[in-house]
Amino acid sequence: MVNFFRLKENNTTVSTEVIAGVTTFFTMSYIIFVNPLILSQTGMPWGAVYLATILAAMVGTLVMGLFANVPYAQAAGMGLNAFFTYTVVFGLGFSWQQALGMVFLCGVVNILITVTRVRKMIILAIPVSLQNAISGGIGLFIAYIGLKNGGFLQFLADPGTYLQLDSGTVIANSSIVPELVPMNNAGVLLALFGLILTVILLVRKVKGALLLGIVITTMAGIPMGVVDLSQISSGIGVGQAFSELGTTFGAALGREGLLSLFTDTTKLPTVLITIFAFSLTDTFDTIGTFIGTGRRSGIFSEEDERLMMESTGFKSKMDKALFADAIATSIGAILGTSNVTTYVESAAGISVGGRTGLTSVVVAALFGLAIFLAPIAQLVPAQATSAALIAVGIMMLAAFKDIEWTDMDVAIPSFFASIFMCLAYSISTGIATGFIFYLIVKAVKGQFKEVHPIVTGASLLFVLNFVLSAVF
Repeated sequence: MVNFFRLKENNTTVSTEVIAGVTTFFTMSYIIFVNPLILSQTGMPWGAVYLATILAAMVGTLVMGLFANVPYAQAAGMGLNAFFTYTVVFGLGFSWQQALGMVFLCGVVNILITVTRVRKMIILAIPVSLQNAISGGIGLFIAYIGLKNGGFLQFLADPGTYLQLDSGTVIANSSIVPELVPMNNAGVLLALFGLILTVILLVRKVKGALLLGIVITTMAGIPMGVVDLSQISSGIGVGQAFSELGTTFGAALGREGLLSLFTDTTKLPTVLITIFAFSLTDTFDTIGTFIGTGRRSGIFSEEDERLMMESTGFKSKMDKALFADAIATSIGAILGTSNVTTYVESAAGISVGGRTGLTSVVVAALFGLAIFLAPIAQLVPAQATSAALIAVGIMMLAAFKDIEWTDMDVAIPSFFASIFMCLAYSISTGIATGFIFYLIVKAVKGQFKEVHPIVTGASLLFVLNFVLSAVF
């Protein structure tokens, strides 16, 4: 073990790696509860998503640890699961099987761009300001979903906004303006308790703050009447969850999944743009995590990053880690979950000394033990997980600090890329508007030649998608 993971070379020990693995697991294990709640809204069986979430995390994290030998854990990504549910299925009207098919193709695309120089071209093509705006915008989107799931918002008619029907009748529009709800029902009060508790735990830097917040809030929901303990006996058990897994396993590649994606030619641009949005978000989320945490800790040196950018194949640890991340996405889609990505919460384990893949192996083992918690996991209400969503969103807003907001050339496309994700309730719409306004700014400034062809091509695809949406 010492030789395989090169513990001495990385100045670490078995005990340190185990502690790091446990720490990472408890900071990210909230995904076990949150992911099934989000994806099951599409019609996917809760038990199947629960198992797929765990199994995909196990496989992806093991590949990261055993192949790349780095202390990073993987699981279904927050933001990407929201995109899967609220944009691809609810917004664009695709079935969850088709959405899984697109996630699988995203994994294939990411594998190809990882083993070729295309990866370098894409990384260099997207302006750093837009990368940061996309990350921060996803944070806003996730936090907004958390506020909604917690029941903090109600949607009232805007008295100044009206709709004219085809019949000519003019009516007041509804569900336009969000407003804070009265704090007078048990569900909202439970969500408020969970939010305050989670904030306190985070500020006090308690390890596993998000998971502790979920667990304690769920327990508090029992006497408040929000959590029904009878669900333990009447809910889905481990056996039933494995039975339900047959519904999602392989659905991405089946007749209702991948095979149906390209039968309707009018939807082809939307399919391609959605895959692009999946891939773009996944790629930069992962690279940002690696660079942001790996450079400071010495896991990835500047020389390692240089090799990654200048070479093909697997000559650097980052190449291997990116490949592990891409593989995990396709495996997760086959099992039945949205994009599997590298978790920024891995920084928690790194902060206590995790430096090798042994940390990842420990995380994978703990995910395996979590399989048997299915009956208990069903007790967790949306109010208990809403605080975790809000907290993750807040953490992702850190990307905004690296944007030059005083420079309008940078601020305008960054604003549209980030704010439209939240206001339009669509990550792809945010990316689209950011790209398009970046193109407009460059054209007006006479700097169009500075725009990378990849950005130009993607922007044209986004415009085409808006046109087709308006026509059809």
